[in-house]
Amino acid sequence: MDTVIWDHHYDIVKRVSSLAGQWPYQRPKTRLLCVGLVTLSTFSMNVPQMARFVTCDKDLQCIFETMTSFMLATMSLVKLYTCYLNRYKMKELTDHLFVDWNALETSEEYKIMTKYAKNGRRYSLGYSLYCFVALCLFLSMSLIPQVLDVVLPLNKSRPILLTYPGYYFVDEREYFFYIFLHAVVAWEIAITGLVAHDCIFVTYVEHVCSMFAIVGFRFEHLFCNQCNNQVKTIDTDNTNDTPCKRVAFIVHAHREALRYAQLLEDTFNVPFAMQILIVTIGMSITLLQMMQQNDSSNFLETMRYALYVIGELIHLFFLSFEGQKLIDHSLQIRDKMYNSCWYKVSIKSQKLIILVMIRGLRLSFLSAGKVYIFSLESFTTVLQTSMSYCTVLASFQ
Repeated sequence: MDTVIWDHHYDIVKRVSSLAGQWPYQRPKTRLLCVGLVTLSTFSMNVPQMARFVTCDKDLQCIFETMTSFMLATMSLVKLYTCYLNRYKMKELTDHLFVDWNALETSEEYKIMTKYAKNGRRYSLGYSLYCFVALCLFLSMSLIPQVLDVVLPLNKSRPILLTYPGYYFVDEREYFFYIFLHAVVAWEIAITGLVAHDCIFVTYVEHVCSMFAIVGFRFEHLFCNQCNNQVKTIDTDNTNDTPCKRVAFIVHAHREALRYAQLLEDTFNVPFAMQILIVTIGMSITLLQMMQQNDSSNFLETMRYALYVIGELIHLFFLSFEGQKLIDHSLQIRDKMYNSCWYKVSIKSQKLIILVMIRGLRLSFLSAGKVYIFSLESFTTVLQTSMSYCTVLASFQ
């Protein structure tokens, strides 16, 4: 594939994944260094969080307060090592990007592939900017009490608002700005692993959707000459069946798209199960914390919980939307085949088409542990489940 095309359509995912050591073509030492830096940054935040668990002394309210940030850090590590430990599968998935661009035949197919590549780039850019900017704003809210003490001083200093709950082994007010600076740097580095994983994922999903779209386009235009022909009889001569050879070629392309979708499912299946579990529990705990913030003095804390829930919803919707897109594109193949003039070709070609249509009845999807299927319908199910768990947790208070 042309290097200019590669740098233009996949430059965002390449840069973000390279920062986290997830780019398949990085040198092994560079990958290990980047992954090690993200891991150390995450563990530097886990230490005060785990120390806070010890000091909570079985106080559920204290534990729940710490669980929110702890589960986000855990999610970042899960996503980081999903890409790192599956680097050979990731390389195979990325290699397909080169191969499939070189297999394009017409300018129309090139436009289709370009459209989906631009979608992946647009989603990756918007998602990356959102994550990094939203995290900065979230952490900066802990500075508001400090600023108010200077602008609108009271008889006594306002309670400090830590960037994330933890036990820091020092006086938190005296060393507040050191704790804040560490949190900003460590979280921005740690979130890189999460962003890189999701950007790579959406790039792969958009690519497999473009493969299905191109296969559907080829089927739609395969029999255009027969459709324009006024002769209504079917050509039953199988000895010189040029459309049959063409159908066989498209069937092979369809199988490659299915194999790519299955490889994508095998790569992310188990890690997604862990992520969905973390998201569901994390959202339930966060909603519970919001419900318990009755004091008006905790307005900033309530706002942070609300922003955290919104971030979890956007993250889950981002994955569910891409999963729904893959389902829709895999099912559209049979509709596009049926809309073509398949009835004007030889019996041999029709048999091949029927086989593809039968396979098209089984949708391609992305799942979490073969239990949760990423779709917009499942997205609402997770919300309902989180609310149910929140109600159960509230009954223990």
